Amino acid sequence: MKWNDMRIGTLGGTLCSIWASFSLGDVLQTALMAVVGTVVSFVTSRVLGKCRMKNRD
Repeated sequence: MKWNDMRIGTLGGTLCSIWASFSLGDVLQTALMAVVGTVVSFVTSRVLGKCRMKNRD
């Protein structure tokens, strides 16, 4: 067995064991939390920008 084949096999086994530990619910929850965080960050930056413009005038 070549060294490269052994690394590929090890990497494949590691990825399969990691993949098996995630459930679809966990992935969806993480994606939903990322979307909520992005929206909150965007809205906060818009509100702070408008407050900053209002204070300049």
